[in-house]
Amino acid sequence: MVISELAEALHQRAARDQEARRAAQETGLAGDLLSVDADNTAWLTGVVAEHGWPGIDLVGEEGAEEAWLLAQHADREPQFQRRALELLTAAVEAGQAPHRHLAYLTDRCLVGAGEPQVYGTQYVSGPDGTGLRLHPVADPEGLDARRAAMGLEPSAAYDRRMRAQE
Repeated sequence: MVISELAEALHQRAARDQEARRAAQETGLAGDLLSVDADNTAWLTGVVAEHGWPGIDLVGEEGAEEAWLLAQHADREPQFQRRALELLTAAVEAGQAPHRHLAYLTDRCLVGAGEPQVYGTQYVSGPDGTGLRLHPVADPEGLDARRAAMGLEPSAAYDRRMRAQE
């Protein structure tokens, strides 16, 4: 696959991802969401096997953002998500992806494994489907320092933004 084709495919897949999420939020039904996620995860698995992590040099900043988004939503394939986290860690160290991507995917993998998150990026709706709440965080006293180190806003500001979206 030519690099520009890879970036365009990421763009199209990310658009489908967001479209499926908007539809699910509007209707309250998963609809195409699970099949879109499964298809995107299978596709990204192949991309990673062939090219490694789709970093900035390979697919541009927008493409790197979209690759991270697809990995974020690969919850039904935790083994792949953990592999993506390993590759993304190396990409961040090499300057091929932003630190915030690593923070979000780290938390996503931890929450998926039932462990406390590190950066406080993951929320869930209450049992009745209302009222966002932050998933448990390891060492809450050090949260804002960890967030700042990853280029994230303070947790209180993020919390206000998340709750404004409810």
